[in-house]
Formats: sequence, structure tokens, C-alpha cells
Amino acid sequence: MTSIPRDQWYVAAYSAEIEPELFSRTICGEPVLFWRTRSGAITAMPDRCVHRRFPLSQAPSRLVDDQVVCGYHGFTYGADGKCVFVPGQHRVPRTARLRPYPVAEQDSLVWIFIGDPANADPARIPRVPYLDSPGHTTVRGMEPLKARYSLLVDNLLDLSHETYLHGGYIGTPEVAATPITTEVDEDAGIIYVSRQMDDAECPPFYAKSTGLQGRIARWQDIEYTPPCLYKLHSRIAPAGSVPRPDGSDPDAFHVEVVYAITPETEHSTHDFWAVARDFALDDDGVSAFLAENNRTVVLQDVEALDVLERVIATEPAGYQELSINIDTGGLAARRMLQRMAAPA
Repeated sequence: MTSIPRDQWYVAAYSAEIEPELFSRTICGEPVLFWRTRSGAITAMPDRCVHRRFPLSQAPSRLVDDQVVCGYHGFTYGADGKCVFVPGQHRVPRTARLRPYPVAEQDSLVWIFIGDPANADPARIPRVPYLDSPGHTTVRGMEPLKARYSLLVDNLLDLSHETYLHGGYIGTPEVAATPITTEVDEDAGIIYVSRQMDDAECPPFYAKSTGLQGRIARWQDIEYTPPCLYKLHSRIAPAGSVPRPDGSDPDAFHVEVVYAITPETEHSTHDFWAVARDFALDDDGVSAFLAENNRTVVLQDVEALDVLERVIATEPAGYQELSINIDTGGLAARRMLQRMAAPA
């Protein structure tokens, strides 16, 4: 039985990745072909010709006037997946068609629905408007993870690992030492994990990007919408600073860290990451620093989780891990994901 929830929306790509050319990415075990039509719409369909399974993204396959020509035998498909030409005959078989996947483009992300298209309600897609907002500047990337997606969910819902795995970048002693609060909204399907550090060391990630020195107030408020979208609302301010009663927060710097956790296969993951900020919007130096440092942090996670995947693959059956208070958010996520993946 698969551990991947099927009737769900997943991030397939950043909007900028999809151009008027053939692009392929495996999502939830399915190779998918994408391209942007001349009208600007994005289409997605199985990356496999119905004739002899040749990948339509593979050269010499090509895109001609919004139609894909298979590079093996010339079968040609329109943007709706219907075959419009087969070699050596005038009649196109009725079954010569590819089932398009529902796609949606919003907040600079391309979402795809892998399950039953009848259940593909775009209103269920969680929003991240600051990724495409004039009030924020965003850096982003994607790293391949040779580990199951649930390990990345565990990693991101327990940020105490920052103290040990990301020391010298974003981790300080206070992260692991500060207790968390966890709230599970079963109706909305969202898990909240918060850690508020009122007097903490300022890690290089924030000191060099904000200019703050000395002790700081550092708040981490996680909002995870299973299975795909993770949002970390980070508040960095001088120690003792709190938001004003009207909600304004002029003394603080706000960083929105977003992860789209998309299974590639049962044992590999697309680790999309983005960092949006509401300060130094036009400072290319700050953007370069945050992009380089966040990618370093992501690669540290990737290295650790790739190792963990190999450990799990060789451990004896029935092995029981130990969980503690800091794992409450991750354990809640596991329960939600198991229910989502269970057969209807």
C-alpha cells in the first residue's frame, strides 16, 4: 500500500520553470509532461506516448504549435491530451489520448492534482501570497531528496534540530532549549507549532541579513497544511520588543520560510524551498546571502535525511523509535498523512 496521499494537490514546479517547451518531472511516482501554451496556460499530461510508451519529453520529441510530436513514431497530441495524428493512417484510434492532470497556478507555484480529477477543487489549495507580493522579496530553490517525504515533514515540524545540525547558520542554543506549543485544527486540516524565544542569540542568518546585533526576540510559528505545504512565520526583533496592540510591528523583521514537500516516489522527494522577507527589498546582497545560506541549511537537512532513509531501509522489522514532547507536531502530522493515504 502506498504511503503517499493521492487525492491531493502538490507543488509540481515554480511558475518560472514552465516555459513554452517540454518539461518533465516525476510527481508521486508518475512521470508528468508540462509545457506552457502560447496563451500562457500550463498543461500537464503523462510523459508517455500511448503507442510504445516513449517519453514525450525525450528528444527527438518536440513541441510544434502547442502540439507534442513523439520522437519515436510521430504520434501527435494537442494540449488537451487528444491524439491528432498517427503515422500511416487517417483514422486516429478513439483511445489514443492522454489524460490531462488538473493544474493550477497561483502565488508563483504550479500545483498538480494527482488523484481523481473529479476531486480536484482548486479552492483547497493553500495560499502563500507573499511569494508573489510587491511587499516582499523572495529567494527560492529546489533540492532533490533521496528520502521519503514524511522524513522531511518530521524534520520541519521539529526545529530543535537547528541547534545541532545548523549551528553557525540558523541554529542557536535557545531553539532546542525553548519548549513548544502545538495546536491541531482537525476541521481545517492544519497543524500549528510555535516556539517564542524572548531573549536569544542572533544567528548569522539573521544578523547578517537584518543588521541586528546582540540578543534578540525570535519567534517561530509553524503552519503545516498536509500533505504538501509548510509555512514558517519568523519574527526577529530586538530583545524586549513586541508587536503593538494594533498589530503593527515596526521594530521587527519578518521572514516567511516556505517548503513545498512533494513526493517524487515512495523514497524520494522534491524539496522546494523559498524565503520571503519584508525588509531590504531591493538589496541584491541580502538576497544573495539568504539564497546561499538557506540552500546550505537545506543541503544539511538533505544530507541528514538521505542518511536516515538508508538507516530505515536496513533496520530490523518492528524497530520502535522514541518520541518526546518536541515531537507532538510531527506525530500529529503522521496521523493526518496516514488518514489521507488510507483507501477510501
